[in-house]
Amino acid sequence: MTTTRRKFLKSSALFGAGLLLPWKAAQRASAAIPGGTLDPLLVPKFQMPMFIPPAMPRSQMFPARTGVGIDYYEIAAAQFRQQILPRPLPATITWGYGSVNHPASFCSPSYTIEATVNKPVRVKWINRLVDASGNYLRPLVPVDPTLHWANPPGPVDSTPSFGATPGPYTGPVPMVVHLHGAHVAPHSDGYPEAWYLPNARNIPAGYFTKGSHFDQIDPSNRIPGTAVYEYRNDQRAGTLWYHDHTMGMTRCNVYAGLQGMYVLRGGASDLKAGVLPGGAFEIPLAIADRSFNDDGSLFYPSSRAFFDGFTGPFIPDSDMPPIWNAEFFGNMMLVNGRAWPVLRVEPRRYRFRILNACNSRFLILKFSHPRLTFWQIGTEGGFLPAPVQLPQLLVGKAERADVIVDFTGLPAGTEIVLQNIGPDEPYGGGVPDVDFAASDPMTTGQVMKFVVGSRRGVDWTVPPNELALPAITPLGAPTRVRQLSINEMDSGVLAGVGPLRGMLGTFNQDGTPNPLMWEDPVTENPVLGETEMWELHNFTADAHPIHVHQVQFQVVNREPMGGVPRDPESWETGFKDTVVSYPGEITRLKARFDIPGLYVWHCHILEHEDNDMMRPIVVA
Repeated sequence: MTTTRRKFLKSSALFGAGLLLPWKAAQRASAAIPGGTLDPLLVPKFQMPMFIPPAMPRSQMFPARTGVGIDYYEIAAAQFRQQILPRPLPATITWGYGSVNHPASFCSPSYTIEATVNKPVRVKWINRLVDASGNYLRPLVPVDPTLHWANPPGPVDSTPSFGATPGPYTGPVPMVVHLHGAHVAPHSDGYPEAWYLPNARNIPAGYFTKGSHFDQIDPSNRIPGTAVYEYRNDQRAGTLWYHDHTMGMTRCNVYAGLQGMYVLRGGASDLKAGVLPGGAFEIPLAIADRSFNDDGSLFYPSSRAFFDGFTGPFIPDSDMPPIWNAEFFGNMMLVNGRAWPVLRVEPRRYRFRILNACNSRFLILKFSHPRLTFWQIGTEGGFLPAPVQLPQLLVGKAERADVIVDFTGLPAGTEIVLQNIGPDEPYGGGVPDVDFAASDPMTTGQVMKFVVGSRRGVDWTVPPNELALPAITPLGAPTRVRQLSINEMDSGVLAGVGPLRGMLGTFNQDGTPNPLMWEDPVTENPVLGETEMWELHNFTADAHPIHVHQVQFQVVNREPMGGVPRDPESWETGFKDTVVSYPGEITRLKARFDIPGLYVWHCHILEHEDNDMMRPIVVA
């Protein structure tokens, strides 16, 4: 097996957020990122105008006893062709969500659900991953059936056993939708074992059509292939996103395109209209990396060998999954579903709601123009206490950054490239081109282009350095401190081979981790209404974006193991639902659990989440 970055780190016993690894830089400089048969250097950049997803059309509005009303949507997941690559390159078969009442609304990323604080949204989520004849569609990318996963052939929600090494799963596709960042009851949270198959004509005999927790989550549903969720929206205004959350194949369904933005506005935690850029000057930027084949199809690895060269033995002759890759880094950058797009802007202020929609990649964004900076005003849980000016912007997987960018004064015709100087490999912290090699400047180091035009009208918005943002009420003192661990496991039967899987767990009093699998007994069981401090001890060589369902939490501090605590970063001082946990450190967060029921917490590197780096939470 070839030596991987992770093996190098482990064998060197190097831990910490700021590692100097010249070996890594030398390795990256030698070759472009591998991928499909389409060479990213042959794809023209900045040819396609950037797509801005419109608002998802409602199906209707229901009256409510409160007098507020409920916005009702019927949204399906479906397959279609989309021009992701610039013409004359072919269109790509992809998946996405859309309104069943508006056939033209299907795209990936999907239209933005616009919601209002304290006004509920009800969605009938429909699995329509079927062809024109009503027969089920196969997965768009390879699914490893040896993981603990949804497993429609059965036994349900399991790690199956095999007499011979299996190929990828090719049956009907399960789905379940999670609204990431929502303060929501458990039946509408998108629990990974509450998946359901499409109502296809040809579901094989003996297949499970629903996950083990579907009836517990939605017991009154009698319509095959659907689930009805309701989002309370009783939280701070902010930027959320929705995506598939199926047990053991989230990485596959999200990579295939099942994701979209959800913007919550209004209430005391928002600003009055006109203070910030709005309308055409408020734009979501969902940034993702992908690889493609010459025919325009998505490329995703079909063998473990793509990750580290390991060619077996696989299950059942060892414990190593044959297809799962520990991470995946695409060699092209997409924004709002188009490769390296261009956006024409006026010389005025813009508000960008940035989402890191990659599977594994951390982003470090900066502008090619020396005058431009990011004024970050919010994160996942709404506005920060005050704006923060940043020359570059770190956005971990699934994190959101609400920023103001001021193009005022730039001459018409000015061209600015949004660059990515994060690594083309797992991120461990540190400084680009010092502690790690920045992304390939010819491909993944470029994200999109802005071209400045002339201004039409007056910009009456408030300059970011003068903004007064809504006050934040901090959480109270915790009633319990919970010590947890982040772990990476090697093979149990092949010496020195790994990683086999990632695992979360508890933390022993002797300072050692206690890794736990998904099916192990629940250990995170907060008391209803109490505030807890979670201490995340990261025993791996990489940074992990940790997401906790139900809550928006506050980052308390970070502490190198055996070192001195340091305050959160300036852009982490509001409320968040995802936090970066650095290697060799303890990351502390504080959360109040105020809805009873079953939830999860997990790493949001999707390849990690899908192979056991997720644990249940029971609030009671």
